[in-house]
Amino acid sequence: MDYREKFFLHGKTCYVLGGSGLIGSEICKSFLDFEAKVVCLDQSSSMTHIGEAISQEPRFYFQEFDCSDLENTEKNLEEIVSLHDCPDVFVNVSYPRTREWKNSSFSDLELDSLRENIEINLVSATWISRLVAELMKEKKVEGNIINFGSIYGIVGQNLTIYEGTSMQENAIYSTIKGALINQTRQMASTYGKHNIRINCISPGGVEGPVAGENTTQEDKFKTNYSFQNPLNRLAKAEEIAPAAVFLASQGSSYITGINLIIDGGWTII
Repeated sequence: MDYREKFFLHGKTCYVLGGSGLIGSEICKSFLDFEAKVVCLDQSSSMTHIGEAISQEPRFYFQEFDCSDLENTEKNLEEIVSLHDCPDVFVNVSYPRTREWKNSSFSDLELDSLRENIEINLVSATWISRLVAELMKEKKVEGNIINFGSIYGIVGQNLTIYEGTSMQENAIYSTIKGALINQTRQMASTYGKHNIRINCISPGGVEGPVAGENTTQEDKFKTNYSFQNPLNRLAKAEEIAPAAVFLASQGSSYITGINLIIDGGWTII
């Protein structure tokens, strides 16, 4: 047996929802490197991380898709599937949020913001995963669905890392990510008999833009975070993408319902 062949995705159609983002773009690149057809689903205005070389790849396709448009999600997904066929792999690394997202600490939280963000993020992720799983079942595709959680869906946020910065904790984020991790387990339990595997990846802090703002993390935040982390740094987006390749491939053929933590050791202490 050539074990290298287990990790190749030749002949597989991989959808990446949120594929234009920081982590999503690296997942698109990694899937292309392993010979998959990649369908990047995202809003046209967010193509910031997809380079020209990737966008010109013959196996790369971009489809405009707004996951927060819940009323039209099923119809829009059906139209894309009619063009590109049922996905063998569906990765949801989308990050929909409202303009009030950065004001989501418990002290600033407003009820309307809580409701809307849970709907466009948690409800959309759950609904889309369900639609894709049912489609895979109908088409008899032995597929893979990969959700994205976070270390803050497992542990509470360490407030010391925000000291001396303009950043603050986000109560909605932890609520959503914790729910998504267990939603993954529930779906894996339900769809395993149809040979559909559902897993979750939970990254720690990733170096890059701050959600809801147009800036990257402050140096003080990076220092605070690194001090608390056994590997003494934040992750890079390209360190997350290989995990998606593993979970999408036959290299993980007997793995379902797991939450794969990639955090430099943050949650071990």
